Amino acid sequence: MRLRRIALGTAALTIALAAAACGTNDKADPAGTADNRTVTVTVDGAGSVTTDPKLAAKVPADWRAKGTITVATNAPYEPFIDFQNEGDTTKFKGLDYDLVQAASARLGLAPQWSQQPFDGLVPGLQAAKYDMIVGGITDKKARQQVATFVDYSASGTGFMVLKANPLAINDVTGLCGHAVGVQKASNQAKNLAEYSKASCDGKAITIKEYPENPQAVQALLAGAIDAVAATKVNLMETQQQLADKVVVAGDSANPNGWLASPNGFGFLKAHPDLAQAYQAALQSLVDDGTYGKILEHWQQQGIGLATITIDKAID
Repeated sequence: MRLRRIALGTAALTIALAAAACGTNDKADPAGTADNRTVTVTVDGAGSVTTDPKLAAKVPADWRAKGTITVATNAPYEPFIDFQNEGDTTKFKGLDYDLVQAASARLGLAPQWSQQPFDGLVPGLQAAKYDMIVGGITDKKARQQVATFVDYSASGTGFMVLKANPLAINDVTGLCGHAVGVQKASNQAKNLAEYSKASCDGKAITIKEYPENPQAVQALLAGAIDAVAATKVNLMETQQQLADKVVVAGDSANPNGWLASPNGFGFLKAHPDLAQAYQAALQSLVDDGTYGKILEHWQQQGIGLATITIDKAID
């Protein structure tokens, strides 16, 4: 499901390719000058990120020599990816954009971005039209037949209730015996029906389907339902907009949401070493706090991970 537009500031990033001491530029050849390349980016809310030589050494030789990596995405899909300016499909912003820029800088690479149809991302990767695909892409086992995914976040179902939470609904177990609003034909409708049948022991969940999530939220405010189940990313946005009226249940056992699926940056399966380099770079951003600052800038702390993984699809 596409996410609604979020009014957030543009992430301004600047890239500097520092010439090596011998006077070469960013078109370094693979004979050794690539080892001296430094890429620095400045990310709004997170500060400066620069190349770590030890991490850069993990990059396969072909990419180290070029100093660039081609990245395909499909915007808009907020908060993961969007256009900086409406009508200009060559410049991007968003959570994924900032993370890719920062991780690439850590590896001594400068991304070259392009807009592609969403259904063409995986086939284009398979055809080697670009090196990497991003944009809130769910890591699924079917997609792993073609791509290796570096999982940088995870998002599942959240549960929204009235601010005071009068029914003490804190997780999926609290929904039994209550009316829950979902978007029609959504994963939430299917998953809650299955959960109710298997786990609610005679106190079935009454599932009410609405054309869009905003109508379910209005039904909650009107007292027609007891909770709204939707993608947690969406509900966190709604909570910001209606902070005096609603709250997303804490669900400490599932901080990324119920049945959370990982979101990944995809790389061709033939290049596992490139994926591993990005895994290491992203983990370094987690460890030094840059990752957390980027998520905070985009108000997406709820989908963050402590450990960056590879191919952890749950379906």
